[in-house]
Amino acid sequence: MEYGPTASSSTATAQAWLDHHSRSLGLFINGKFVLPANRQSRSLVDSKGDTVCSTVCAIEDDVLQCATSSVSGFKSWSGLNCRQRAKVLLRLADVLGQHAACVSELCSLFEVQCSPASVVRLLQYYSSWAQLRDTLLAGWTPLGVVHVVCSDECSLYCIMAKVLPALAMGNSVIIVPGHNAAPSTLLLAQLFIAAGLPAGALNIITGSDIGAKVAQNPSISYVTYSGNKQDGVNLCKATAGFGVPVSVSASIGATCPFIIFDTADIDSAVDGVIEAAFKKKKEVHWVLLVQESVVNNVVARLKLRMTGMKSVPLASGARVLVDAVVQAAQQEGATLIHPCEPVSSDALYPPTVICGAAPSSPCVVSPAPGPLLPLMTFRVNSEAVTVGNHSPHGMAASIWTEDLTLALETAKSLFVGCVWVNSHSFSDPCMPVSGHKDSGTCTDGGQEGLYHFLRLSSSKMPNPRSSPVSLDYAKFGVAASTIIIPDDSDPACSPKMYQQLVGGKTCKSVSGGSVSVLSADGAKLLGYCPDGSRKDVRNAVEAATKVQSGWVKKSLSARSQLLYSLAKSLEAKKKDFVACLCAQTSVSAEAAGSEVELSVTRLSDWAALCDKMHGGSLPVPHSGTALSLADPLGVIGIVLPDRSPLLSAVTLLGAAIATGNAVIMVPSQKYPLPTLMLIQALQCSALPPGLVSIITGSKDQLTVALANHSVIKGIWYWGSAEGCQYLQDTCSSPLKTLVCQGDDGEEGEWARCDLAFLERQWRRAVQWKSVWLPTA
Repeated sequence: MEYGPTASSSTATAQAWLDHHSRSLGLFINGKFVLPANRQSRSLVDSKGDTVCSTVCAIEDDVLQCATSSVSGFKSWSGLNCRQRAKVLLRLADVLGQHAACVSELCSLFEVQCSPASVVRLLQYYSSWAQLRDTLLAGWTPLGVVHVVCSDECSLYCIMAKVLPALAMGNSVIIVPGHNAAPSTLLLAQLFIAAGLPAGALNIITGSDIGAKVAQNPSISYVTYSGNKQDGVNLCKATAGFGVPVSVSASIGATCPFIIFDTADIDSAVDGVIEAAFKKKKEVHWVLLVQESVVNNVVARLKLRMTGMKSVPLASGARVLVDAVVQAAQQEGATLIHPCEPVSSDALYPPTVICGAAPSSPCVVSPAPGPLLPLMTFRVNSEAVTVGNHSPHGMAASIWTEDLTLALETAKSLFVGCVWVNSHSFSDPCMPVSGHKDSGTCTDGGQEGLYHFLRLSSSKMPNPRSSPVSLDYAKFGVAASTIIIPDDSDPACSPKMYQQLVGGKTCKSVSGGSVSVLSADGAKLLGYCPDGSRKDVRNAVEAATKVQSGWVKKSLSARSQLLYSLAKSLEAKKKDFVACLCAQTSVSAEAAGSEVELSVTRLSDWAALCDKMHGGSLPVPHSGTALSLADPLGVIGIVLPDRSPLLSAVTLLGAAIATGNAVIMVPSQKYPLPTLMLIQALQCSALPPGLVSIITGSKDQLTVALANHSVIKGIWYWGSAEGCQYLQDTCSSPLKTLVCQGDDGEEGEWARCDLAFLERQWRRAVQWKSVWLPTA
């Protein structure tokens, strides 16, 4: 059955709104439109290429005015109680209903995908969280001023999916929208004020490359980005060293697998792939994977279904890229399915399926911006998962099968943030979705996505703002180690030689070097520990990768018992740990004993929480079932602080392995011995060898090794400002989840035992996946 003709659309209401603003849209600051003089402007064109209006290109003075307004707006907005904030968001839903036509027409005029109904659903969902924040999120408080940056391709829905949770939690927001989304975003800001949002709680600033300038302002507490990956990488590099956390949702341009098993309803699957690949505006690129036993059937239906389809418009300059990837695929033996031959016009190209594409083909690895769908085959289920995970992206996947067991097993094995079963492109704000691999470091949606916009109530403001230091990234961490000359004058008093733990075995460094371990006052030589190198890190990662896949498959109760065994091993060596802490850090025996006791308790807490914190079913307002799954990051590098060297180690170690990760730990360079003593407890426990590696040596050198290893998915770092800046710049490509703190963190932080503190550590160690199962 063919689709009927679409109804002709009018843009009269949108045109009238643009006329009201003289077709020159200014900034939205402190609750009103501002059109500063002597500013450059950018023209916006409609789908026909006609100039419709212009937007202002902001400068530094505008950024300062916007930041000042947001600070004031935060005080007003956060000063309201939860019920009052919820009422404003609900009132906006009513106001939006009255002006839905104007919003819809503006989105259509500038080809920005978003329906007012989807924004209303966002408002309804997050107004409920605004109402219940203090009840269900006790122990958390808003960050302050949140900066939302979006690339030019971003839809209005993507913008509001960032803005509304930030507002619901009590933050003020500065938006830098994409170029085409600016008019509709400005209109929504006007509606926010009409609904009762305090002036300054939402500001909008436009212009080229203005997002980084806003992020560098010291008033900004948090930056979140949505759009294509390259702009996100540029933003991360531009903000490195400014002390502001940045999260990235690379929602544009990802490659996603569309998997059809032989147990699928082939007709429904083919209709689904046609709609996903050719009928909708493509924010992602699909790769079709078909089981060999049904590939002929699928190809025949694709040919029939594509008959009569018309050529679609191409972006300017895209035809050359499309022709290049198609020719490369044909040279590799691929065949084409399209309803007509490509016309000579550079502006149009027919929908095309590239059958027999290789996984390494340019049309798969770096797809062109056109109506192309690579088709590959697989024999068995595991091969489908392997090919599906071959992409560097991890945004979403669509699975088609009538076998529910196969669907769930495949969904759990794919490294993506969202899986649709017998459907595609379904979204709802209650579904938490994390970007896996190069698709980002942010969780959007659900309760899990709210924590990006909150901090612990009892903690100070996150990451005190700083200024970048002059840093040569190529030379960071390459300083030669201090040469140690052995002193054999008194063999009886020879200092102890400690060993590190790599791949489940105690060993020396591959480099063969050692570093001195001194007492707290530097007067006494306590021993030598290995001077770890990049090769030690590589060996540790190799071992961790092998064991982590088995560790994550262990039941939660099995992980819990193994953590209890580690706690018992540590407790059995309590006297040794107390003596070590006293000798290394010069704390009193009482303080050392307290830290050891807290460390045993902390491991027991993680053991108890293993099967208590997890995902579950989601209350989607549709016919179907949605599940949220907490996946581990994979391999995590942890660079430990100097303060509380034992307690900080077991706190972070417990959080990481309780959630299914493998860990490579770098002890405090100043106080390494308590962490090295932990090796004995690890070996006495039944934890799998290689799950935890402990490598000593130069903190900067090992940080560089961790940052540049592509397999490591997250780094938790306590160290120098230079180290934080290096990680923020380097870990943007490939993207890694970062936690960067000063050398010691907050006073008394590690001794905290409240649930919110443990929950924060736990959430840093997981990434969320949503699975959608339609029932009708």
